[in-house]
Amino acid sequence: MPRIVGVDIPDKKPIRYAIRYIHGIGPTNGEAILQRCGIEPMKRANQLSETEVASIAALIDAEFLVEGALRRQISQNVQRLKDIRSYRGDRHRKGLPVRGQRTRSNARTRKGKKKTVAGKKGVKAK
Repeated sequence: MPRIVGVDIPDKKPIRYAIRYIHGIGPTNGEAILQRCGIEPMKRANQLSETEVASIAALIDAEFLVEGALRRQISQNVQRLKDIRSYRGDRHRKGLPVRGQRTRSNARTRKGKKKTVAGKKGVKAK
């Protein structure tokens, strides 16, 4: 299993898909990396030579923010929003959707499991 930038990527998959297992590398960046390194995108990850793996790793280290550094930067950005008490920071603090989605229905991913609230007792009319 090849290791690129400290991440084990699956060796049975074509490198164009395997490279996406690195946090911060998506389809567009992955294709650009492979093109600049001159590697065939459909080549399996276990068929890469050591020089090809080294060229991919060197390019990612030089030009992309990935894995731990990217996660750290994202958490610092969220923390900054919380510290300055912005609207988005308050939404992060409360665990609600941040980007304007509705919360009357849906939003269960952010809000968590339903919490049942007792409704008013029905008053019977005579």
